[in-house]
Amino acid sequence: MKNKNRYITIIAAILLISFTGCSKFEEINTNPDTTTQVPASMECTNVILSMLEHGGDAMSFISMNALPKYVGFTILGKNSSQYNNTGSGGFGSMTILPNIDAMLKAAEGSVMEDSYKGVGSFAKAVTFYRMTMWMGDIPYSEAGKGAEGLFEPKYDTQEEIFIGILNDLKAADQYFANGANFTGDPSPYNGDPKKWRRAVNAFTLKVLMSLSKKEGLATLDIKNRFAEIVNSGNLLESTTGYWGLAFSTQNKHPLSASTMFATKTIVSSLVIENLKLLNDRRLFYYCEPAAAEIAAGKLQTDTAAYVGVDVSMDYDLMNQEYKANKFSVINLRYLKEDACEPNQLMTFAEQQLTIAEARVRGWISTGTAQEYYESGVKAALADKMATKASYAHTLAIDQAYIDGYFTGEASFKSTAEEQLKQIWMQEYLLRFMQDGDFSYFEYRRNTYPEFPINPASSLNENNTSAIPMRCLYPGSESNYNRKNLTDALNRQYDGYDEINKIMWLLK
Repeated sequence: MKNKNRYITIIAAILLISFTGCSKFEEINTNPDTTTQVPASMECTNVILSMLEHGGDAMSFISMNALPKYVGFTILGKNSSQYNNTGSGGFGSMTILPNIDAMLKAAEGSVMEDSYKGVGSFAKAVTFYRMTMWMGDIPYSEAGKGAEGLFEPKYDTQEEIFIGILNDLKAADQYFANGANFTGDPSPYNGDPKKWRRAVNAFTLKVLMSLSKKEGLATLDIKNRFAEIVNSGNLLESTTGYWGLAFSTQNKHPLSASTMFATKTIVSSLVIENLKLLNDRRLFYYCEPAAAEIAAGKLQTDTAAYVGVDVSMDYDLMNQEYKANKFSVINLRYLKEDACEPNQLMTFAEQQLTIAEARVRGWISTGTAQEYYESGVKAALADKMATKASYAHTLAIDQAYIDGYFTGEASFKSTAEEQLKQIWMQEYLLRFMQDGDFSYFEYRRNTYPEFPINPASSLNENNTSAIPMRCLYPGSESNYNRKNLTDALNRQYDGYDEINKIMWLLK
């Protein structure tokens, strides 16, 4: 009887399923404890990582620092960035746009909505800033609209793009001003909208300064925007901490434990000689003494033991002298420490130096250029105190050293031209082995510090006597968006996609 009842029950269940259809079956089999929608916090994590991760492996990290002449690379082949070939760029970072849309949709109606909107506006601005700085005109207003059937987006002019970027940054500032603490932030700011707001404004100053050649253009209103932000007081403070990402044992620095790359990366003479000129102890944090100099009897505390490479020298000769231990390689902390230093995209130090430049240029009237310069340099030096003193070759930076730094070449100069060069050099030195893109962008704007160029070794085939001014558009555009690409090339570069062409920003 029990078996008979069991069979009747089974048959009834089968009939019920057949009558109610598949939708009911799926409803019955859906786990009520799982979500079918990705939460805003998870989307936010992906968006922030897209902004802040340097991307790529050890080789790409070295190449990023080879183009702005921080390092040379040996043994494993001639590095194209080191020898002035920027190659092609890409539009892959535009894939952040649907992630931003998904984050905002998931955040609708929540108490964190304004903060997520701030992240979205900031991420869009940062993403398109990098791309336009590399290539010039790019798809902007019609980018990311494939879901709407727009597969061939027009290229906006660089002026239009910068207007959009600055508007996005202003919107991000307001969203964070109204925002609540939010979840899903993998950065050291841990979802604090006040810190994010400060970072947005510091980055905006960076963008505005990169437009210095257009300071008189009414559509951008550069000087007034800059002064407004400085006067607002909503900027990074010495205690805010950097805007970026920390490395760890789970998320290791790209050069950590990389004997194939870290031990073959040589510090440039441009870096080493300027650190020596300034009597700057960052020399001992950035480099190892040349083994040949130590073998000849020099001490690790002797600056003469630190020998940089002319990164434009003949590749075979560089390898030969590297094998003879004549050069200083990068500090061993890059090899031995998983978290030798964080990835810092914006710091209080750089912010202060940017404001110092604005003061020299007359964009602002608050404070003095010397005060901003000295506070920026002090912050950059203090940042190195977080590094283990054992990597400083017994000459660790301490507060007494910082207080006595501004003598000789480090003391603030008397003429505007000299002051600007001091500021630019300090910005260059603080970005060592960080995001080299920004140092390359600054070189294009200022042609300082002077990068070494050797026509005999250069891979810039159309102008061996020059540093390239841009990278090429992605090759796929010729196949899938040819008309709009052609229009952009005709408008900017006489119809020719070439790395020495000058974009609107630099004219």
